[in-house]
Amino acid sequence: MERIICVLIGYLFGLLQTGYFIGRLNNVDIRKMGSGNAGTTNALRTLGKRAGAVTLLGDCFKCVAAVLLVHFIFGNGAADLLPVLSMYAGAGVILGHNFPFYLGFKGGKGIAATAGLIISTTNIWIVLICLVAFVGIVAISRYVSVGSLLVVSIFFAAVVILGQNGYYHTTGRYLGEIYGVAFFVVIIAFFQHRENIKRLIKGNENKIGAKKK
Repeated sequence: MERIICVLIGYLFGLLQTGYFIGRLNNVDIRKMGSGNAGTTNALRTLGKRAGAVTLLGDCFKCVAAVLLVHFIFGNGAADLLPVLSMYAGAGVILGHNFPFYLGFKGGKGIAATAGLIISTTNIWIVLICLVAFVGIVAISRYVSVGSLLVVSIFFAAVVILGQNGYYHTTGRYLGEIYGVAFFVVIIAFFQHRENIKRLIKGNENKIGAKKK
């Protein structure tokens, strides 16, 4: 039951579509512009740097907020289960962000929300590694999609490494659940980027700073 509650909490936070609301403030539906996505990259490309930055921060920290709420609700009675519940809440945020019911289940791709999950469930070194990896690969390739998929892959590897080294202070099936939910997050990210992957294979993926093809 706790897991379901945490997913629902996360989903509700995920419904706060920062890019969509910023677009509405500018009298546009961001989902009808650029790539048709409600996330950070499309906000940056279609509404400018300030909108992109606000969308990134909003989508990232709604995940942090969801995890903090889960800690507040369950922190005293389920300490050993808390890392698992935090992961479920983060997954819920990503689901709410990607598939908001009130927007016809058409939201973003969940990378900024995943960044919030990385902040909430790993440590500062993993956050810095992910940041450097993302900035580095995007600077070199100019493909945001490649940087995004690299970051979620690093996240999963980091969760496993941290878990095996006692970071989450839990063992057995709880640890397996943490790995399972983290892997689910990776699967969602790759699924949401399936068209980007096809374009990368064909060599016509959109580069940052270039007009959408």
